[in-house]
Amino acid sequence: MIECSKYKLSECCLSISDGDHLPPPKVDAGIPFITISDIDSSNRLNLDVKQFVPEEYYNNLKDIRKAQRNDILYSVVGSFGIPVIIKGNDKFAFQRHIAILRPDSTKVIPDYLFYIMKTYNFYMQADSVAIGAAQRTISLTALRNMTVELPSMDVQKKIATVLSRYDSLIENYQKQIKLLEEAAQRLYKEWFVNLRFPGHENTKIVDGVPEGWEKKKLGSIAPILTGKKDANYGTPDGNYPFFTCSQEPIKAPSYSFDAEAVLLAGNGDFNVKLYRGKFEAYQRTYVLIPSNADLLYVLYNSVAKNMVKLANGASGSTIKFLTKRMIENIDVLVPTNTILNEYNSLRRKIQQDLENIKSQLRLLTESRDRLLPKLLSGEIEV
Repeated sequence: MIECSKYKLSECCLSISDGDHLPPPKVDAGIPFITISDIDSSNRLNLDVKQFVPEEYYNNLKDIRKAQRNDILYSVVGSFGIPVIIKGNDKFAFQRHIAILRPDSTKVIPDYLFYIMKTYNFYMQADSVAIGAAQRTISLTALRNMTVELPSMDVQKKIATVLSRYDSLIENYQKQIKLLEEAAQRLYKEWFVNLRFPGHENTKIVDGVPEGWEKKKLGSIAPILTGKKDANYGTPDGNYPFFTCSQEPIKAPSYSFDAEAVLLAGNGDFNVKLYRGKFEAYQRTYVLIPSNADLLYVLYNSVAKNMVKLANGASGSTIKFLTKRMIENIDVLVPTNTILNEYNSLRRKIQQDLENIKSQLRLLTESRDRLLPKLLSGEIEV
């Protein structure tokens, strides 16, 4: 067993703060404004956002609220307990639902602290101090008092180096996934938006609908279901994906659905996912299972294409949300059976490649996450 010393986070960090508590001014272009939905459970930060703040607002923020290289962001409200380490020099502002930790590099290697904060034990510590019912919250005081076990700096560095090699492989898989997802989007856009499908030159098009095609409402293609579980149902050691409104699913101990489905976040960033198999869903996650399974990919891309329009029309004040009626009224362009079969043949190949890479990514991620406790226990020599 490697010898470690226990530290409060406040003792091994130079500062622990959070985002501005006042609503920021918004502009059409400027400094990206990050919300908690831009932090996913794969510990990635999405900077391709739709909200921006003025440069002047950013410049007036306290330095402890301006992310620097090797700072760690940590979600503290709702989908709490997700760390992200900053490796670039991008400027961005963020909401108060996100904490920012600046590690003291004389006491802790930032990458090592990041890996510790990703562990199941640290998550359970966060879970024990989170308060509230509808949106559980970790206060800054509670976060500062949470503890970590730190070995010598030399051991920290060696462990972080080993785990970072896994992260390099994981990042490569994530890039491959992004390229395949972009290929699927281009295929849909070319055939169903630009209407440059096979044989389009000889097809009459009236009001944007090719001859033999139909424009249908989503509600006539798939029933609009929702999950029944609240966010607290998730557990780090569950066996099934649990789709909340976050970008990435967490885990659940059981499942309520076993299907090929389109999943739509009813609030937050209204992200859309495609999944086949057994899964659980949050009560604000919409589950769309087409009556005709051949329309799965068309349904998925139709929903994704309409997200900007839906978000702009979303009702609600503090937390915007999508209603069942909004979703039912999405237009879906349904092609002839011949075109649908050709499209699905190409789309299934992309989806098969996606699922294969995601499976490899999942196994690699699980291997990395199992490695840290073995390194700390001495079961595997550093």
